[in-house]
Amino acid sequence: MFDSLSDRLGNVFDSLRGRGALKEDDVRAAMREVRIALLEADVALPVVRRFIDRVTEAAVGQEVLRSVTPGQQVVKIVNDALVEMLGGEDGVAQAKLDLDAKPPVVVMMVGLQGSGKTTTTAKLAKRLKETEGRKVMMASLDVNRPAAQEQLAVLGEQAGVATLPIVAGQQPVDIANRAIQAAKLQSFDVLMLDTAGRLHVDEALMAEMKAVAAVSAPKEVLLVVDSLTGQDAVNVAQSFTGEVPLTGVVLTRMDGDARGGAALSMRAVTGKPIKFAGTGEKLDAIEPFVPSRVANRILGMGDIVSMVEKAAQTVKEEDAERLAKRMAAGKFDLDDLRMQLQQMTKMGGLGAIAGMMPGMKKAKAAMAASGMDDRVLLRMDAIISSMTPKERAHPELLNAKRKKRVAAGSGTQVQDVNKVLKMHQEMAKAMKQIKKMGGLKGLGALFGKGGLDAAMPGLGGMGGGMPGLGGGQGGLPPDLANLLNKK
Repeated sequence: MFDSLSDRLGNVFDSLRGRGALKEDDVRAAMREVRIALLEADVALPVVRRFIDRVTEAAVGQEVLRSVTPGQQVVKIVNDALVEMLGGEDGVAQAKLDLDAKPPVVVMMVGLQGSGKTTTTAKLAKRLKETEGRKVMMASLDVNRPAAQEQLAVLGEQAGVATLPIVAGQQPVDIANRAIQAAKLQSFDVLMLDTAGRLHVDEALMAEMKAVAAVSAPKEVLLVVDSLTGQDAVNVAQSFTGEVPLTGVVLTRMDGDARGGAALSMRAVTGKPIKFAGTGEKLDAIEPFVPSRVANRILGMGDIVSMVEKAAQTVKEEDAERLAKRMAAGKFDLDDLRMQLQQMTKMGGLGAIAGMMPGMKKAKAAMAASGMDDRVLLRMDAIISSMTPKERAHPELLNAKRKKRVAAGSGTQVQDVNKVLKMHQEMAKAMKQIKKMGGLKGLGALFGKGGLDAAMPGLGGMGGGMPGLGGGQGGLPPDLANLLNKK
């Protein structure tokens, strides 16, 4: 969602980083570009003004202009200001729902028509059940949209979350009362109320929403906002704030091509934290909205923490342990490679992973330009799947005749099969290199003694312009260098 904004800001900061010393005029010229970038991203004008004033004041200080790396200092100041604009350093705590009350704790979902409330309700219910072990019930109060209640029932079935049985003709306030009684009787921890979508000018529906809030006394009232709404999202938030006590915002379609202004403006204008962001259609495509991580992604600094969390959710512990043992023994066959490819696909594919890696913004663009997308992972998986178990365990068996059969079975060319085998060879060599270093424990000891460069000399240079990191691959072991340089 932030790609265009990220590109514009990246160009501004590249020009600053390239200079040894900065003058006040340089900083002010850069801030003018930042202002234009934010306005083009549809950020509210008052928010842009406050942001630019704050950054400029900090960036033209003598300690910045005379520092060793003034360009980096300006980037840090902009990053800090972005974090503040998005919700501050305590964003991790804000991203959690406040469920500290006598059960059943009521979470009420409100928002405009078509903003994705029903799907978001199911996503949050699934998340609460799986990550916090809560017993959750969902109830649909939407009697206006055809089949809205049936939709929530189907989503509940998919997510493995209970839903309130539908009683035809019942009105929202009565449904809310029935849901609370059912949740109490069945000892549910959390009750999620999915209200009807409304326009912020529809007085009757706004009154209905207030009545539901009055009878259910929700602990959390979450406003679901479509990121594509742009500037009007701020007006939506203000109108809902005036009717019910909002406690937070959930942004949907963060994976879309919106310009990001809604996210950047929402917290600054309403004062309500953005708690979650929907990143896709699937029920597990929702993540906590942590300001520092989002700011890092916007400025191209990557988001390693989110990547590790995503990996922890998708990688099975027993698979990780098995691979670790095989790595320590210097073994790596095509089944291991296939498992890695499948895990990358589950984490969102090459694009999603590259977007979370520091300094990978340009690499991600290059991948897109060369047509290297997630279909590459699927093709590689198809090639490996077309091999027999014996061939996967012993790739050296694959002669020309067998390669032709594998290519025909996977709908690819023999050259594609050769590329997969070459990639496997490089990775297998890298595993043997790790074994020579003393396995994973030896590698860890080297990291402990002298950091990244001690463990793998020169690999620190992969940071490309990040403070404190060298340049070039230097003395990287040749097999690992081959893997990193693989085209």
